[in-house]
Amino acid sequence: MSRAILHRAAAVLAIIVTTTLVVGCERPEIHRDRFIAFGTIIELNIYTADRELARTAAEAVRADLDYMHGAWHAWEPGPMGRTNQLLATGMEFSANPSVLPLIIEAKRLSEATEGLFNPALGELFALWGFQSDDPQGPPPDDAEIQAILEQEPSMDDVWIDGIRMRSHNTAVRLDLGAYAKGYGLHQAMEHLKELGVENAILNAGGDLRAIGRPGNRPWRIGVRAPDGQGVLAAIEIKGDEAIFTSGDYERYFMHEGERYHHILDPRTGRPARGTRSVTVIHDDAAEADVASTALFIAGADDWPRIAARLGIEKVMLIDDAGVVYMTPAMEKRVRFETEPKDRVITPLPDGQDTASVSPSA
Repeated sequence: MSRAILHRAAAVLAIIVTTTLVVGCERPEIHRDRFIAFGTIIELNIYTADRELARTAAEAVRADLDYMHGAWHAWEPGPMGRTNQLLATGMEFSANPSVLPLIIEAKRLSEATEGLFNPALGELFALWGFQSDDPQGPPPDDAEIQAILEQEPSMDDVWIDGIRMRSHNTAVRLDLGAYAKGYGLHQAMEHLKELGVENAILNAGGDLRAIGRPGNRPWRIGVRAPDGQGVLAAIEIKGDEAIFTSGDYERYFMHEGERYHHILDPRTGRPARGTRSVTVIHDDAAEADVASTALFIAGADDWPRIAARLGIEKVMLIDDAGVVYMTPAMEKRVRFETEPKDRVITPLPDGQDTASVSPSA
């Protein structure tokens, strides 16, 4: 990862992690650890009186996330890279067990988002230069974008039967960048719970999952302002929850005065427009990760329908005019540090068919 990215990640963490961490002068206390994984700085805070547990747990999380980062990386050699090579042959093969569960879940979530989350478009992400640590531009030609879209790679093209897999479309190239980090944080936190940790927060550049609380006060996090400067709002975490934000300020390049960010709309092959950021709260970090991206692409008109299909009740979307859209459940959780231009409270539609998108057992 480049030094520029590291500096940017550190800046994000410094802004976002406004958790009210009461580093106690009395035990139990907060034990902090920082390291790099999934292209960003990971910060783990464990609140406990057991120093040995904190040390052991931190080592376990480091090892977990380091393994996941290597196994699921979209453009470096590893199990996911090998999977893409085999999918491109169109031949049936035995899937690597380190990536198979993710791909199965990615198929389900892609369907739930009506294809707005489409990790089969890895070739498109590469074309835009976003399969690199420091994308530089310029944007690709329209003809190159259209050539990929005309092949219509989707998760429906990935056939799975037990451990056997193949693609019916050789244009499929998996990139789980909008999902793997959330899945990894969720699994790592489950591991912490198995080790006996009851109060912790695992933060990956502002996307996080938390359990418990540090003493008698809740974990608190800041939601970054859509211009990327400062904190827009604060949220108190209630027990076991994940909070994920997708914003157009996270990964981008500038070309001729225009910002080209990394959240690509599968329908146009270009960066999604009309949305600045989306924040969701959910009990599953992997689904929160996918939802924040899919709702960003859905935009102000369609996000309630997609959120209902995903079963995401707490959503905040900020459009490019600065208008804040929230579900009633999210409105109850957000305390604004800076008053937004306007607020629109939008209930999710009733009667949405979520049966086909229920989480797997």
